[in-house]
Amino acid sequence: MSDNGKRGTARSPILVVGGGISGITAAIEAAETGFEVVLVEQNPFLGGRAIQMGKYFPKLCPPICGMEINFQRIRRNPKLRLYTQAEVKAVSGEPGDFEVTLHLAPRYVTQRCTACGKCVEACPVERDNAFNYGLDRTRAIYLPHPMSVPMKYVIDDSVCPGGTCARCVPACPAGAIELDNKSTILRLKVASIIMATGWRPYDAGTIENLGFGRFPNVITNVMMERLAALDGHTEGKITRPSDGKEARDVAFVQCAGSRDENHLPYCSAVCCLVSLKQALYVRGQNPDARVWIFYIDVRTPGCYEDFYLKVKADEGVRMVKGKVAVIKEDLPTRNLIVEAEDTSMGSKLKVPADLVVLATGMVPNQMDQKTATLLRCDEYGFMSSVAPKGGIYAGGVANAPADVAFCVRNSTGISLKAIQDVVRYG
Repeated sequence: MSDNGKRGTARSPILVVGGGISGITAAIEAAETGFEVVLVEQNPFLGGRAIQMGKYFPKLCPPICGMEINFQRIRRNPKLRLYTQAEVKAVSGEPGDFEVTLHLAPRYVTQRCTACGKCVEACPVERDNAFNYGLDRTRAIYLPHPMSVPMKYVIDDSVCPGGTCARCVPACPAGAIELDNKSTILRLKVASIIMATGWRPYDAGTIENLGFGRFPNVITNVMMERLAALDGHTEGKITRPSDGKEARDVAFVQCAGSRDENHLPYCSAVCCLVSLKQALYVRGQNPDARVWIFYIDVRTPGCYEDFYLKVKADEGVRMVKGKVAVIKEDLPTRNLIVEAEDTSMGSKLKVPADLVVLATGMVPNQMDQKTATLLRCDEYGFMSSVAPKGGIYAGGVANAPADVAFCVRNSTGISLKAIQDVVRYG
């Protein structure tokens, strides 16, 4: 029996916007079902925030455990086309017949790259390493991370002087560097669109009393993940950014900007669990380490309550119900003092800390205003799951704050909706 009487005709592909865990999942599920998929990612690598984690919750295994399997599935599936450094600029049309305009930024490194690293040795220019949230630096030509897909170097043209330097060009034995690369425009016809644009951490620098940006040993929860990651710049050792010394006394500040009408009014759902996980990072590295967790409420829904009880029972972890009023720094030593109220005891505390970790919330990534109107957004910027006319769907954290496990389940379901559109209109 024919599909709408059009057996043998070419079907338009499904477009997946965003190459984090949600986009990867949706793209793979659709492609392995036999449908053409175009996966686009704005960064020069796949993996999104998930690949930057130290360990996945709740199994506490590193991202390499599950992500490498997904990367292998992508590599061997001819139904899936991948574009990195790609940004959606315009969308028009209707379900079954969308036209999408993509802007492809130049990488300056071709497919001939063997990732040998000779170019890095020749490059004299440095940049902040965004993958490690600025905790270290790389050269202007760099490999995004050890599991990078695609596995080739890229040049940051915001710092690279280009042809006036060009030391990397003769250093490359494969002749893979082309400094005259230009951006290009690509237009696609697609049947349906999955928006898996993910999230970014809330800007902790706007929370003046907590000292982020002023005190080097006040970091955010995403930065803590990179400190604890085996592929990070400290090789998993939790140290103070100011001097590289081991962090023995660590304080976690929950709802850093969240549930606050001056910052993020909503709860980001996973921050409590992340801090509990990170408390185990600290205690696992040093049994003598002391951890303080300052919280308003601890939210660990469902079976995750057992995880909370496990951490709470650790004698090296003290849970304090109360908001942090201010964080101060002793300038000569860079040691920190956390001043807070313990509401359960009716007392005020001053806790010394080597490192303070702010549990900042999730802010949805958005496209430009014109394309963002494709899906209704709530007052916080999260997209509705289905466009008013159908054909466009939001998955993962683009739809609401969520953990990795939820994003995988949600994106699998969203891919089915996109497949139905291809069948219906193809």
